[in-house]
Amino acid sequence: MAPDSPNAIGRMLGLLGDEWNLLIIQQALLGASRYSQFMSRLPISNSVLTNRLRTLVGDCLLTRKVHASTRARTEYRITGRGRSLWPTMLAIWEWERNWVTEHRETLPAMRHLACGSDFAPLLRCNTCHTVVTGSEVELTLGPSGDWARSAPAASTRRRSESDGSARQAGLFPETMSVFGNRWAAALLVAAFLGTSRFTDFQTQLGAPPSLLAERLQTFCALGVFTTSPAERSGPERAAYLLTDKGRAFFPVLTAALQWAQWWFQAPEGPAVVMTHHECRAEFTGELACDRCTERLTGAEVGSIAI
Repeated sequence: MAPDSPNAIGRMLGLLGDEWNLLIIQQALLGASRYSQFMSRLPISNSVLTNRLRTLVGDCLLTRKVHASTRARTEYRITGRGRSLWPTMLAIWEWERNWVTEHRETLPAMRHLACGSDFAPLLRCNTCHTVVTGSEVELTLGPSGDWARSAPAASTRRRSESDGSARQAGLFPETMSVFGNRWAAALLVAAFLGTSRFTDFQTQLGAPPSLLAERLQTFCALGVFTTSPAERSGPERAAYLLTDKGRAFFPVLTAALQWAQWWFQAPEGPAVVMTHHECRAEFTGELACDRCTERLTGAEVGSIAI
């Protein structure tokens, strides 16, 4: 990417912090490629689907191919960049399965084809292979990680906000509230980087105060954030802290950040630096099968997209 352009965080928030983009990628990983297939699987309008497909093709997550031999037949095929989102989608599945109790029974089991077992993905350091939960990894802003370049820029008009239809469209309803919105995703990134005060969130993210207050309220209602006692009343005095449920979202955030920093590289260096305290190495996460402990690959997961 060009110097001083939006960094990997900003690109990630703009693309993945959109519930329709997430759901279209989800369906593409499941095999959807025709416009009619996306329309039949998602409660989405023609204009929104057309807009999102154009965005995903423009950012090389999908390719558009028109078949001259079959009149009016167009396919949207997932690219390597889009396919490499499978760890993010798998981490989302695991978070919903463990933390959204009323939703647990609707999620299918994942099968590791290499060992033949139903499994849960474990996040571990790919240097020392130690399983991590998040507290063992320190996140700091890197050379390209200033907040001005990390702001979530939207190239799409958000049409699903009013009716919430996208949040009911897939099997990940709470993720759509926590991560499927660019400002919610930005709020989560800031929280994992140590931000906890309303004024600090607002200063760093540049979010409108009313929107920020609404997102904080949603995070608290979902149990992702909790507020600490404050000496005075008012949002500027309260500290918003990640709960166990919020910290358990760390594998999703790690997978999304690693994806973004692999595909959108700034010449100055990474936007976020992750350090594993135990081995003191720069942290790169990988997912492993909890049954055979082998590193997972997308081809060996029986059903990645729900």
